[in-house]
Amino acid sequence: MKNAIKINLVLLTIFFLSSISYAKNNPANNTILNKQLVEKNLLMGLNSENQGLQLSSAYFLGEVKSQNAVIPLMSLLHSGKTEEIRIMAALSLYKINSPKAIYAVQQAAKFDSSERVRRMCLNFHREYLSQTAFQKLMGRNLEEAYSALRNPVDLLNESF
Repeated sequence: MKNAIKINLVLLTIFFLSSISYAKNNPANNTILNKQLVEKNLLMGLNSENQGLQLSSAYFLGEVKSQNAVIPLMSLLHSGKTEEIRIMAALSLYKINSPKAIYAVQQAAKFDSSERVRRMCLNFHREYLSQTAFQKLMGRNLEEAYSALRNPVDLLNESF
């Protein structure tokens, strides 16, 4: 009788511990899955007819620096219905900071039909250039840095 109780108790303990280990989720997998799901939903939001949803989706895709959003944001920058949407697409492309994204912002600064969008894209592109110049400046020794500061135009020209 005592042996049967001990065996049942051991089996019950094993069952309980195994169910606990199966119930645990791996948080790292959930985080990756959630990020992918969020990105997918934000990309779908770019195609919405709701302007507010488009704006917020574009904004948050820039915040998470989604590389998958570069092409859809470039499309939105090129053919967005309102200035606000095109400006938000440009801002997000600037934040993503890939060469293709920066090139799209640079082109919009030259060719967009709206003066306001062109001006904002120009500001984003200038900020990108100043950050690039600063990063190059920080990579130099002190003497080269002082020389570059005396001729900042030369430093900007080295960026491209």
